[in-house]
Amino acid sequence: MPSPAKSPDIVCIGEPLFELNQAKGDVVFRPGHGGDTSNCAIAAARQGASVGYVTAIGTDNFGQSFLDLWKQEGVDTSAVKRDGTAPTGIYFVTHGPEGHVFSYRRAGSAASRMTPEELPGDYIRGAKVIHTSGISQAISSQAADFVFAAMRAAKEAGKLVSYDTNLRLRLWPIDRARAVIHAAAGLADILKTSSDDAFELTGEKDADKIADFYLGLGPKIVIVTMGPDGALVATAEKRMVIPAIRVKPVDATGAGDTFDGAFLTEYLRSADPFAAARYANAAAGLATEGYGAVAPMPTRNAVEAALAERR
Repeated sequence: MPSPAKSPDIVCIGEPLFELNQAKGDVVFRPGHGGDTSNCAIAAARQGASVGYVTAIGTDNFGQSFLDLWKQEGVDTSAVKRDGTAPTGIYFVTHGPEGHVFSYRRAGSAASRMTPEELPGDYIRGAKVIHTSGISQAISSQAADFVFAAMRAAKEAGKLVSYDTNLRLRLWPIDRARAVIHAAAGLADILKTSSDDAFELTGEKDADKIADFYLGLGPKIVIVTMGPDGALVATAEKRMVIPAIRVKPVDATGAGDTFDGAFLTEYLRSADPFAAARYANAAAGLATEGYGAVAPMPTRNAVEAALAERR
């Protein structure tokens, strides 16, 4: 990895994916950008946070488009590696009766080749919080080890670790996913899961039982998102369901990632997980009102206006 500059407050770790998104009824795939932790970084930057990204990209045009995007969005790229021997991953989004459907072309991507020996340790230890996910670990066994090394480095430095389960069973079998994700949960301070993910991972459908399960693994804050039913936020002392705001959704791509970025930004500002989740729920809701992962992500002004108007 390159020698990065001074660390931003939030450092996200994972794989960016160039996006080709086909709107309902359309025959054209529109270009865009995705990848859950890249989305999180951009969402946080749009809320005014200081954010950086740790990843590897190809020297192809897709990789260059990400560098251009991150620069435009104010995401620090000093810890981004360019790999001339591997491609940047891509994915396609189509929309069917059950919602959006993902098709990936990411095998052997530059990000999947990252190894623990390449970890920019000082950059990780200098952040206030690092954020990563199950997808970041699912893309290869060495990427999983890279993420574990980053989480341990942050923990040893006394920094916060945020983790989103983001289960993708097309990427790995459920038994391996459970083992890795739950080991990662044990290193996390903040864990977000969805009710759908958690059912696959724990067998529980009840949000309170899901929260109990993950609090038992070690995180201080557990968030269970429940789509239009809002999000349960739980700590050892308190729990609360944060209702969703009224929206007119057309595409949920990137909504959970927007939640992550908005939550971390607000949590660093307020140290109040319930206020941060209320803010993040609004941001995630707004992100469903347009197509693609990045384009509809709201700015801080839009989120604050929605919180004031859409109660």
